[in-house]
Amino acid sequence: MEFDEHLYDLTVIGGGPVGMFATFYASMRNLDTQLIESLPELGGQVAALYPEKVIHDVAGFVPAKGAELISNLKQQLFEFKDKLVIRCDEEVLELEKQLDETFVLKTSKRMTHTRSVLVAIGSGAFAPRPLAVGYDHGLDNQKVFYFVKQVADFANKEIAIAGGGDAAIDWALTLEPVAKRVHLIHRRNKFRGLEASVDRLKASSVDLVTPYNIKQVIDGPDTGLNLNLQLAKSEEVRTLTVDSLLVNYGFTSDNHILKEWGLPLERRSLVVDENMETAISGIYGIGDAVTYPGKVKLISAGFGEAPTAINHLAEALYPERKQPLHSTSIA
Repeated sequence: MEFDEHLYDLTVIGGGPVGMFATFYASMRNLDTQLIESLPELGGQVAALYPEKVIHDVAGFVPAKGAELISNLKQQLFEFKDKLVIRCDEEVLELEKQLDETFVLKTSKRMTHTRSVLVAIGSGAFAPRPLAVGYDHGLDNQKVFYFVKQVADFANKEIAIAGGGDAAIDWALTLEPVAKRVHLIHRRNKFRGLEASVDRLKASSVDLVTPYNIKQVIDGPDTGLNLNLQLAKSEEVRTLTVDSLLVNYGFTSDNHILKEWGLPLERRSLVVDENMETAISGIYGIGDAVTYPGKVKLISAGFGEAPTAINHLAEALYPERKQPLHSTSIA
């Protein structure tokens, strides 16, 4: 296995939006930084699963698609392409602190040496929560979907969306202008999304099918996809025929790798203090991977945590450098 003998100031683990911004900010602080991402491309879940999803909660970013946010972050990051190292399609397997307070990381491709570590792996490995009823899984990615890669794939189609949270509401509103019709199926009359999104949903043409549960999914070659729905707390059943079903019941996530690294966890999340530092000096965490009192799991919150972590570790590595008091300029 290759051993990278270069000693980096910082290794950022995770190339999603928060990890990308943290790497950019570290470069502005002139930290010798490498970014390691297990996927083949930067962008994390947003790039892999939600390129067409509209992002609403990033300050100064006019609501636009996830792919545009990632593109902007890449453009920002690549301003320092000559100063940093980006390694994609490379997984960190082991992390060990040395007697000299530095760290050796074993990845799927090399051994690498760093003075500090910033964990920004989000929720880790993830999988969509499946339909709670049996159905022909040959329909997956044909008529039953868990992700939307291209909105155009649903143009002029009759679409049913299962779910009642922010993701389901966002997809209903996103697909409404292009689909023939959108039905949103939820087991309660009340939705769990942001108030403004729920207001937009109720004012839209989306057909709200509540409170119903999906009891059966039957493929009708000549009639489309037949969804047998049961009214909550009732024996009443109705059938909804659509071209496609989009399931948005959320995700299960697995951050087991953090435990394997020997990091302090609470409910499978990395515990950090007010400086985003863990109980292991020199290891920091930001984004959805971490927990602390009042933690909010939003991209925008992760963006705010990045400068806190970077400024603190920069001062720890270089005490002679003063932390910037205001937003900095590259020029």
